Amino acid sequence: MGAGTSPADPASAGREADGPDSAAEGGSTATGNTEADGGAEAGRPVSGSEAGRPVSGAEAGEPGSGATSAEPGGEAAAPRRSRRFPLFTRDTARPEGGGRAAPGDAPAPARQWPLLTVLCTAGAGLLIVALDPFAEAFRIGTILIGAALIAGAVLRWVVPSVGMLAVRSRFTDLVTYGLMGTLIVLLALVAQPKPWLDVPILEDAVRFTIR
Repeated sequence: MGAGTSPADPASAGREADGPDSAAEGGSTATGNTEADGGAEAGRPVSGSEAGRPVSGAEAGEPGSGATSAEPGGEAAAPRRSRRFPLFTRDTARPEGGGRAAPGDAPAPARQWPLLTVLCTAGAGLLIVALDPFAEAFRIGTILIGAALIAGAVLRWVVPSVGMLAVRSRFTDLVTYGLMGTLIVLLALVAQPKPWLDVPILEDAVRFTIR
């Protein structure tokens, strides 16, 4: 016969004679070996490298660690947020109305046309004051600078998105641009000699101060 065992083999005959009891006994022996191996693995001694390894806060279950501990009710505790301001500011919020004044596919000057309008008008006024090409150039140039700031206030109020012309909130920009522009125009109008605007209160105040 081949390599198989013959029916007359005493070993095979003994296993068949034992029947299912022997098979069950063999299974329980295998299970016992597995459980014994698992128990030995669970109760194995800790090596020196593992014993000296520092335990992190997440493994130790500390409250300050990143892992959230489970509450008795079964809900995970939310991490506590700090109410302190960060030491370094990494980002700032865009002011109200600080978006593009034109679509994104438009060129850069078109997207910032409110700011460029104010800057070009104020620059023209400064150029007139610096060159002094005609009589009353100082007064006209100064009025032009004040008018540029007033125009910035009007644009900030009318146009929904003014780009980089928006520095703070809409109300703050309106007050700042409008007040500064009005004061500059008034100073240009009452400048001496031969003021274009006579304000008796200012004359009385100057006389009282000089006396």
